[in-house]
Amino acid sequence: MKKVLLIAAVAGLAMVSCKKDYTCECTYSGSGISGTTSATIKDTKKKAKDACEKGTIAGSVECKIK
Repeated sequence: MKKVLLIAAVAGLAMVSCKKDYTCECTYSGSGISGTTSATIKDTKKKAKDACEKGTIAGSVECKIK
């Protein structure tokens, strides 16, 4: 029973920390121009979210992971 729990715990951790593709979508507007752009980030979810949100500029550009 202990071996099964250990194997399950290791497998769970491996799945959480693996790098996946995440889409960063940015919406921009200002000076009569608006639009949306997106980019793919391959990393862990937390790092991809942090990198995506660095593109946010108050009032004109908002970026979120989709």
